[in-house]
Amino acid sequence: MKRFMMGLAHVFALIGGAALSAMILIVCLSIIGRTGATIMHSDFMQTYASGFATWSLEAGLGPVNGDYEIVEALMAFAIFAFIPLTQATSGHATVDILTNALPPVVQRWLAALIEVVFAITLVIIAWKLYDGTVSKHRSGGTTLLLQFPLWWAYAGALVGAVASAIVAVYMGVVRVVEAITDTVIVEAGGGADH
Repeated sequence: MKRFMMGLAHVFALIGGAALSAMILIVCLSIIGRTGATIMHSDFMQTYASGFATWSLEAGLGPVNGDYEIVEALMAFAIFAFIPLTQATSGHATVDILTNALPPVVQRWLAALIEVVFAITLVIIAWKLYDGTVSKHRSGGTTLLLQFPLWWAYAGALVGAVASAIVAVYMGVVRVVEAITDTVIVEAGGGADH
């Protein structure tokens, strides 16, 4: 089970990384296109290279159409795509000023409690995203520029949220079993301790 959960978490992190890379590319292309279009509309270009400026603008030089809509939709997925790996590796940032002074048994139970709270929270988020996806699908709403259905972004986020909830529930069970049996099933690591 541990191998499956880590595999699931890594797959989602890779897909989330691809989504993040796509967002970066879209934003960069949009900025370059917007800047280029501004330059082509400048008095200098219109005076000294009007043919080239007109050709560039007619060829499509400008911002990526619907760049904000695309980035917004991809961001919804990317956020949830990284949560499973963070959960599986206990990679959340922690502030251990007081907890380091507690006995190990208390630290294990506190870790179990935190994992269970994370699991409950992520299950609720996935449930509410499902409700939102269904609602947006029924309403038939679309984005302003690209006219793609709003429920697509919700569905993308829902897929990541469900994976996050599955991994979080698993980790909650693991941490409770670890606290009860005083063993380590999944090594904690990767977090930023402060």
